[in-house]
Amino acid sequence: MTPHRLVLLRHAKAEPAGGVPDHGRPLALVGRRQATAVGGALAAAGLAPTHVLCSSALRTRQTWDVARAALSAAGAAPATVTVSDELYDASTGDLVALVQAVPDDAVTVLVVGHEPTVSHAAATLAGPGSDELVLARVRMGVPTAAWSVLELDGPWTATAPGALRLVHLDHPA
Repeated sequence: MTPHRLVLLRHAKAEPAGGVPDHGRPLALVGRRQATAVGGALAAAGLAPTHVLCSSALRTRQTWDVARAALSAAGAAPATVTVSDELYDASTGDLVALVQAVPDDAVTVLVVGHEPTVSHAAATLAGPGSDELVLARVRMGVPTAAWSVLELDGPWTATAPGALRLVHLDHPA
């Protein structure tokens, strides 16, 4: 049986905080380039998501929109997308609960979220068989547009601390 794959993506580079509330910060130009690169890299790696859980913040939605365009250009099928206010200020437990609710026919789930949640979730969910170098890296936090890949050999409801294998971490150059 092919494992379920969970891809945890930190949003791409946003404009600095200024007169705009944090939730409404848009992507910077470099962030748009990062998100395009992420979409292309996910397509090339065979990680086009079937389901997407995206924070409601503007920068995460824009990250997904730009990455989606690159995935689509590479021939990826459209994904089922859920935009969630819960992911904006999510704890690892909140993220796990959202993933557990994904239908089991979702082969690859992409979560577009924020730091420190995405790196903490990757480190917390990593269990036996995880790549130790990748685990050490996510424990330090991840840069904008970084994405980690975890594998699960059971249903999404089995998502729990130590239950997945952390197998990859990447980010645009």
